[in-house]
Amino acid sequence: MTVKVHILPVLTDNYCYVIESGDHIAVVDPGEHAPVMRWLGGRDLHTILLTHHHGDHIGGAAELKMQTGARVIGPAADAHRIPGMDVTISDGDTVRIGSCELAVIATPGHTLGHACYHDAANRIVFTADTLFSLGCGRLFEGTATQMWDSLQKIAALPDDTLVYCGHEYTAANAAFALTVEPDNIDLRERAAAVSTLRAAGRPTVPVRLGLEKKANPFLRAGSAARFAALRLAKDNT
Repeated sequence: MTVKVHILPVLTDNYCYVIESGDHIAVVDPGEHAPVMRWLGGRDLHTILLTHHHGDHIGGAAELKMQTGARVIGPAADAHRIPGMDVTISDGDTVRIGSCELAVIATPGHTLGHACYHDAANRIVFTADTLFSLGCGRLFEGTATQMWDSLQKIAALPDDTLVYCGHEYTAANAAFALTVEPDNIDLRERAAAVSTLRAAGRPTVPVRLGLEKKANPFLRAGSAARFAALRLAKDNT
């Protein structure tokens, strides 16, 4: 059965995602509730999927749960920091959304409890604040080695996987990436496409993972040490 993913901009630059699988509707990382309620337009919301405890990703979850009765699913490692979870998940678990099966990938680094959700059948991955297009998340809690290992888990997925990340940071990420690899043709082409998309007011995601492997300097670092140096340089820009 076809799975549809709808992009909902929330807050300043966050994205949350509505998943439609048959009659089942889920939302990933609702940073606020009102845009989701408007999208639903009276339809039932069944599941709220959370990737980590930051407020811009969970801010709308409690109100959505109260208004819709949806179950809240999130990382067991963040159970003490995310109120109201009904189901906790860990690395290797599976979450069913209608006919869609999402495999849980533990991705510590940005936070210690961060998790991504991967639908292998439909070639979709929700990476939140672990992998951005042309970038990656800051290391608020984890180490560079943890984040590098987490990025390698995502990079191991098929190249045609569509990456849905947590923020519209791609233009800023492109500017930094071009200072790292100014002669990377794939990166230069991606940066030009991003500029065109943003000028038209359109999102730069989803993006194929194969393109990210060619253009994203954080995926191309080659080692945890090189990754750490790149992350520090980006933090200081």
